[in-house]
Amino acid sequence: MTKQTYTTGLGTSNADSITLLGHDLASELLGKTSFGELAFWLITKKRPSKSELVMFEAVLTALADHGFTPTAIAARLTYTSAPDSLQGALAAGLLGGGSRFLGVTEDCAKFLADTLHAHTSKEPGARLPTNEVGWDELAASVMAARKQEGKFVPGLGHPVHKVQDPRTPVLFALSREHGTYGPHLALFEAFGRVAPRVLGKALPLNGAGVCGAVLADLGLPMGVLRGVALLARCAGLLGHLVEEQTDPIGIDVYMNVDRNIDYQPPPR
Repeated sequence: MTKQTYTTGLGTSNADSITLLGHDLASELLGKTSFGELAFWLITKKRPSKSELVMFEAVLTALADHGFTPTAIAARLTYTSAPDSLQGALAAGLLGGGSRFLGVTEDCAKFLADTLHAHTSKEPGARLPTNEVGWDELAASVMAARKQEGKFVPGLGHPVHKVQDPRTPVLFALSREHGTYGPHLALFEAFGRVAPRVLGKALPLNGAGVCGAVLADLGLPMGVLRGVALLARCAGLLGHLVEEQTDPIGIDVYMNVDRNIDYQPPPR
């Protein structure tokens, strides 16, 4: 009878040691590998270069917290209801990462990747643009088509930062400085330039969208990018829950809503 086996390349352990990514955890990784480096390594199964690590950790920092977002409020209110379940409150906040908050990191990266693939595969020998003019032409064509279809370009616009998301220029500059600026960032940057002409109004490139382009240019698997955003936000949510333990606002939020209900029952 053939013995059933279960394959993993991540971690394993025995009575005397723990092995992670082919290295002894205790003697080779502890105190020598940052958590950001380890996270990148676990996801890609390759150790990041110094430049890749700078950009990956910049993304984690950019997405860690953005104040009283729905994810943070959900975590705090859940903790208010069940202070005995920190893990439940943390999970509640993470579950709110979707198309409007956090999820745009993956949505934007996927849209950019699909656009680049469609451009290079539409005819034999098709190539990506090599200069700003070419990127702008591609971006304008795609944006005009999306506008006609009544769709938007993921990563454009922000509910708070109406003129410029302060994270955006820094992430672009860092990617150029560290040699990781690639086609996903080039196309996304072009969308920002052509938006006033195509849409009739300027829309800022939001930080979460830029983070998606950064991660795509780093070559991370497309299906895991929302997970990277959630990994970052997990730290922020944990900070919110510590605050909720020491300076709670959850009960005030609940009572403020409860005391200001406009009750309109359906007609009988």
